[in-house]
Amino acid sequence: MAETPRLPGLALADADWLVTAALRVGADEGFPPLAVAVLDVTGSVIVLRRADGGMPMTSRIAVAKARTALLTLRPSGAVELPAPITSSIQHLYDGDFVPYAGGLLITENGVILGAAGASGAHAKEDERAVRSAVDQWHEYRSGSV
Repeated sequence: MAETPRLPGLALADADWLVTAALRVGADEGFPPLAVAVLDVTGSVIVLRRADGGMPMTSRIAVAKARTALLTLRPSGAVELPAPITSSIQHLYDGDFVPYAGGLLITENGVILGAAGASGAHAKEDERAVRSAVDQWHEYRSGSV
């Protein structure tokens, strides 16, 4: 029987690790309950978790921030477009375009492996949780932790 091909990028264990780390950062920093999503390179969700007490809408926003990073090839908070263009893009992508901080690409050696997004706190705090998790994951993968 032929082996099923696999997309390059993050494995489930990587995505679990990243989500757990971001949720831990949020809790340790005293942020409101976060939702954190990790997506593969196609924009499909690998892992999505919402902390106890988190607002239900934060799950969808976390996914949208990660997809925004994938669509623009930059952090979701670095997207600066006029409101009419943002509105058009949001319509084009059924609301999965959220140009606010909290969505980051996950890369290794210049190659995109996926993206992570968080929602639930202030946008800069969402991004801080995700950035910290991604930085820790790189250290973990390099064996320096």
